[in-house]
Amino acid sequence: MTLFHPLNSTHLDVLKEVGNIGAGHSATALSQLLNRRIDMKVPDVQIISFNDMMDIVGGIENIVVSIFLRITGDVPGSMFVFLPLEEAGMFVQQILKDDSISFLTPPFSDLSLSALGEIGNILAGSYLSSLSDFTKLQMMPSVPSLCIDMAGAVIGNGLVEVSHSSDSAIIIDTVMYDDDGQTPAFKGHFLLIPDPDSLFPLFYALGVADYV
Repeated sequence: MTLFHPLNSTHLDVLKEVGNIGAGHSATALSQLLNRRIDMKVPDVQIISFNDMMDIVGGIENIVVSIFLRITGDVPGSMFVFLPLEEAGMFVQQILKDDSISFLTPPFSDLSLSALGEIGNILAGSYLSSLSDFTKLQMMPSVPSLCIDMAGAVIGNGLVEVSHSSDSAIIIDTVMYDDDGQTPAFKGHFLLIPDPDSLFPLFYALGVADYV
């Protein structure tokens, strides 16, 4: 069961541009946080099943760090930031200037978990505020939910809202690069998942009138 209307190449190009706009602002915020230049690019926009989504982050049983939030307003949806355990540790080490931080084995310090949550807050806030300014639509993030668990459990819990009406989702995937534009800065995924009903107002606001 999927309630998405068919998407043509124009729709996919528009969604990719939406992703690039949000990614650009998030990259700026992340660069300021790490004190080095980070670029973000949207490599792909696709409709995939929830099972296939789990493959993107390494499979159902792969342990990941996940920062999840719901988007409310004119364009409801979900947003995930997925990081491998090693990458998440390196991320927070750079921010807190503490090489002893690791997420490979618990327990985890409150300070390191707080830093991860703040990263999600900054990334999501800058992403959504730029899209809201561009489209003139309201997009408000919930408080980020941080979880270290198997990918299957994380995605299953996060997509309860979408799964009521569909068994697939539109994925706007973003990859983070170092300043050479080629080397991945972190082997993670930044996923924007619009709810099915949110696509019409989004396309309408962007002047694409053939999505009904």
